[in-house]
Amino acid sequence: MNTPEGGIARPLILLSNDDGVGAMGLEALISIVRDLGDVIVVAPEGGRSGASLSITTTIPVRYKKIREEAGLKVYSCTGTPCDCVKMALENLVPRKPDLILGGINHGDNAAVNAHYSGTIAIAIEGTMKEIPSIGLSSCAFRREGDFLRLSGYIRRMVSRVLSEGLPYMTYLNVNFPDVSEFKGTRICKMGMGDWINEWVECEDPRGGRYYWMAGSYENYNREDTTTDSWALEHGYIAVTPITLDLTAYSAFDQLKSMLQTDDAVSSVHNL
Repeated sequence: MNTPEGGIARPLILLSNDDGVGAMGLEALISIVRDLGDVIVVAPEGGRSGASLSITTTIPVRYKKIREEAGLKVYSCTGTPCDCVKMALENLVPRKPDLILGGINHGDNAAVNAHYSGTIAIAIEGTMKEIPSIGLSSCAFRREGDFLRLSGYIRRMVSRVLSEGLPYMTYLNVNFPDVSEFKGTRICKMGMGDWINEWVECEDPRGGRYYWMAGSYENYNREDTTTDSWALEHGYIAVTPITLDLTAYSAFDQLKSMLQTDDAVSSVHNL
């Protein structure tokens, strides 16, 4: 990769996604950040939406270089988004990246849906390796969505994170609303909700039934103005900081009184 005069290396930025190496959101992200550092892309060969933190353990994983230009290398990988990051960090980057970006995803990854997301898995994997990491998603599901209109905000955010870093073991989940003009940016908490009517049953002409996943999302705290869901519904860019430590500290007191003991574990007969 490039080293400018004076021998100071440009920032190294690793990109991946879960929509596949040919997705327009990824191409837009390359264009947006390319002049901010050297860029290496390692992305799935095809769509891996909903892959979350899954890894490939039962079949071989392969990669191939599909594009190289000054300051840019692009690889496709047969694995999951998480596999892509692992592969890049162990085999493809010349040094530890300064930043890892996932996206730009076609469709939002707000609220508890972040747990399903391959885009967010990229940020999680990077954070586990102690690399500042961000997942970027747009509420615009359209394949031909205008991702370059997000350029100004993404460039400012990337520049600040490159210079200042992120809190320890914390990554950012950034979602952009599908509106003509953003009202601003909100630092948000993760919204709560669940999916209902998740399966559509179909009749197999060869006998039996098969199912397509579908469903609709039910927002549990629609009126809570501090959530990412509210921010997106009201035209704000939602930035949710998420920590890798999933410990429910607020439950300690209740569970200590219920379950903690300094005695040896009781036998079943004494319960």
